[in-house]
Amino acid sequence: MSFQKRLSANEFVVLAEMHTPKGVNISRLVNDARRMKGRIDAIVVPDMDNGIMRMSALAGGVLMQQQGVEAIIHVYCRDRNRMALQGDMLAAYVLGVQNLLVTHSEDIEQSDHREAKQVFDLDEVELVQVIATLNQGKDMGGFELDGVPEFTAGCTIAPYSDEKGLAGELEAAAKKIEAGAGYIITPPVFDLDSFAGFMEKAKELNAPVIPTVFLLKSLAIAQYIARSEPGANISEDLIKRIRKSSDRELEGIKIAGETIAALKDLSQGVMLQTLGWEHKLPEILDIAGL
Repeated sequence: MSFQKRLSANEFVVLAEMHTPKGVNISRLVNDARRMKGRIDAIVVPDMDNGIMRMSALAGGVLMQQQGVEAIIHVYCRDRNRMALQGDMLAAYVLGVQNLLVTHSEDIEQSDHREAKQVFDLDEVELVQVIATLNQGKDMGGFELDGVPEFTAGCTIAPYSDEKGLAGELEAAAKKIEAGAGYIITPPVFDLDSFAGFMEKAKELNAPVIPTVFLLKSLAIAQYIARSEPGANISEDLIKRIRKSSDRELEGIKIAGETIAALKDLSQGVMLQTLGWEHKLPEILDIAGL
């Protein structure tokens, strides 16, 4: 069953994020995808996430489809104008990629190409509207398409640090859903009680919510996130659990698996984010019972 059909049937979906290489060696990406075939519903392929120049998400998505794994590719407003965005999305469709995720574009100042010019011809709401327009058989100029795509588009909620920030993100998400987004991916979840509170407020969005589960690879990473991103809600108890473990790497894997298992009753899916440790995905899913 396709990702779109599982969403429509209110079934729990499992996604995994995999980055394209910074180069043309695709062996690791392809092997990781093959390893996950049959265990996940789709692979999410970022497009130069965090401003790091890599092989495009379009190529990565096509590679996933070639391995028999459904792909969801990021589309940003930062790097392309409206013509390039429309052309790339149509190209993705004819190459087998039908799932798009409109997401936040990180500032270029933090990238490895700081001299690059940012575009921002459109904002996220407008980009979602463009996808809906393409699905109706027209481009942004109002001209009819020769062949109509059927994209499934989603959107993201950016990290927030307080209730005011959350309210702003929910308002922005509501606009994207009204524009045509069919699902929402949230920031990483580390505190289930906080996420349950979020879900109470997100019910008004009336769209499937898919939280991110981030693999804490080390104590240092957990401490850094807790210190620099207070809205992540990494508790001192969680940090103590990792610190006291005789195998901290395994403890992070267990935490991720247990979080996924708990989210089955709170959301319509999960997106696993392992940032280079995709080889650990099977172990995480084993612990989650998936």
